[in-house]
Amino acid sequence: MSINKIVMSFCLAVVAFTPAVADFIVYPGQGQSDEQMAKDKFECQRWATEQSGFDPLATPKASTPPPAAEQQVGGAGRGALRGAAGGALVGAVAGNTGRGAAIGAGSGALLGGLRRSDQRTREQAAVNNWEQQEVARMTQERNDFNRAFHACLQGRGYTVM
Repeated sequence: MSINKIVMSFCLAVVAFTPAVADFIVYPGQGQSDEQMAKDKFECQRWATEQSGFDPLATPKASTPPPAAEQQVGGAGRGALRGAAGGALVGAVAGNTGRGAAIGAGSGALLGGLRRSDQRTREQAAVNNWEQQEVARMTQERNDFNRAFHACLQGRGYTVM
């Protein structure tokens, strides 16, 4: 999986699991005007961003790069070549080089394919784990922002739900 696809899937996961900025209701508890409420929301958003380090209007960014792909191992072609060579040697000793090479090639292709498949599974698991950690980090940062934003608005006399 390419780095661009990994980062794109991460960003989509973050957006999917991160609520929008206006997911709560703000009521002017002290009769504040709409103009004053808009000003207070803006100032509280800026303050909450400073306090939490999270900007809900910014594009999500990963804190660490995605895991690097492992050096490729196995593969049906490589396994077949190795198996054919080994099978030819065993076949030569047994008196039938061609049959030994054919059996070795088939076995090598199977084992090489399995090794490559296992490697892809490990790589995908590492990417999934990384994405989950990044989403959890972004969710925590979002929660810290929301708490700071709510505290600021409540300190200015608003009821926040």
